[in-house]
Amino acid sequence: MGLDFTDVIDYVGTFAFAISGIRLAAAKQFDWFGAYVVGLVTAIGGGTMRDLLLGVTPFWMSQPSYLVVTGVALVFVMVFRKYVVHMNNTIFIFDAIGLSLFVVVGIERSLDAGFPFWVAITMGMITGSIGSVTRDILINELPLIFRKDIYALACVFGGFVYLGCYKLGAGEVFTEVATALSVILVRIVAVKFHISVPVLKVDDDEDAKES
Repeated sequence: MGLDFTDVIDYVGTFAFAISGIRLAAAKQFDWFGAYVVGLVTAIGGGTMRDLLLGVTPFWMSQPSYLVVTGVALVFVMVFRKYVVHMNNTIFIFDAIGLSLFVVVGIERSLDAGFPFWVAITMGMITGSIGSVTRDILINELPLIFRKDIYALACVFGGFVYLGCYKLGAGEVFTEVATALSVILVRIVAVKFHISVPVLKVDDDEDAKES
């Protein structure tokens, strides 16, 4: 059975997210197996959560190719480690690509399962962000989604772009590409111009009373 464009997006997103996880694991000096596990969890974590919530068998349990793609990502990092591990922008680039593509996959898998758009947008966010949350927990970092960065909100924005394209009758490929590019654009603009979500904090007077 041939691959459709959504499958291609899924594999590219898996490769990109796996590299982002392996790169961070390498920076923490994990061994090869540990780095592979972090890369795999980063790549399949969001999709696994999505499938469990949708009531279907997690995708990778019937398609071992995702484990192979993660292995290829590990070899890629090993071969090009001098460039990948020491490039400060590497994690951002691959994370943004993986995030954007997984939003598309999450939305389309949910719509194919017969769920309404509000569920699909939520699942797009979950598919894109949960893998990175698990990755950050494994490497003992505060998950990116819980910091001030525009991350999960970029997924939601992409979901509304998908909805807008769908309502306007745009073609499938155009809708997928526009959605992915919108997520990447939001991430780039937010980082470049230091746009962030306001921090939730208690009042200074309240802090003084507690101390």
